[in-house]
Amino acid sequence: MTIATTTSEDHSVGHEEHPDLRVWGLLTFLASESLMFGGFFATYLFFRGTTAVWPPEGSEVELLVPTINTIILVSSSFVIHFGDTAIKKNDVKGMQLWYGITAIMGAIFLGGQVYEYSTLGYGLTTNVFANCFYIMTGFHGLHVFVGLLLILRVLWRSRRPGEYSATNHTFIEMTEIYWHFVDIIWIVLFTLVYVLTLF
Repeated sequence: MTIATTTSEDHSVGHEEHPDLRVWGLLTFLASESLMFGGFFATYLFFRGTTAVWPPEGSEVELLVPTINTIILVSSSFVIHFGDTAIKKNDVKGMQLWYGITAIMGAIFLGGQVYEYSTLGYGLTTNVFANCFYIMTGFHGLHVFVGLLLILRVLWRSRRPGEYSATNHTFIEMTEIYWHFVDIIWIVLFTLVYVLTLF
């Protein structure tokens, strides 16, 4: 007669922890978004290279508001990182402060973009430059809006005690990564659409 014995290894069968792949999923999504923006940028450069006057007369861009917006958005990437650093030290209040400031900066950026649209004097269908301009900046603005919603979600959920901590902050980290992506895309877009129009 044999007596069945169990070990701690037997109990662990079927109870293995799976790695958290949410960050990798986000990175895969952002890679696909990069390809989409890359297509927009390539199209823009094609039209720029095959058009005699770029941008066409009457559809020039304004630099003051977009430059201010760029400073705000680039700065917000540093601010949101402070929030991520704070939560890794179990400083929920600090994270809330920095993420709150980032949300305000994102809202100001979107407000500046709306103001810019209202003062340009041309629309989506005015010419091919205007079409490219509104599609690219508008699509990017949509991404900023989504990022703003993610930040607000973090702030809302952080009201619950223990929701986020030094060992439980994956969504905060994902929100920061997304925000950095939005920032990088804007730097490229700003350079192509605004800075290069000066040359």
